[in-house]
Amino acid sequence: MDHKTVEDYLLSMANAKLDYPFGKDVAVYKVDDKMFALIAEGSDPVRLSLKCDPVLAVTLREKYESILPGYHLNKKHWNTLILTDQLPWDEVQDFIRHSYQLVTGTQF
Repeated sequence: MDHKTVEDYLLSMANAKLDYPFGKDVAVYKVDDKMFALIAEGSDPVRLSLKCDPVLAVTLREKYESILPGYHLNKKHWNTLILTDQLPWDEVQDFIRHSYQLVTGTQF
């Protein structure tokens, strides 16, 4: 999974915008000025941080070694996904939608 593929999907969410409030090293994806995703620029594999329900966050970390507590984020509410072949793209998309829903309160 490459940065462009993930970014295109993130920006396909309604009213999603790309910003760099922390400098050029971190792409921040927001909706209504609230962060729902971050990508470490230049990371290989891609490191994607997403907001997550606290109970689900712990469950996912136990299930997948490529899902870690949010890097430089509130570890209770954020996970960082290392996008290797362990996580199928459809599951990553589910995690992105979950993060977006937590921020916006909308359902898909």
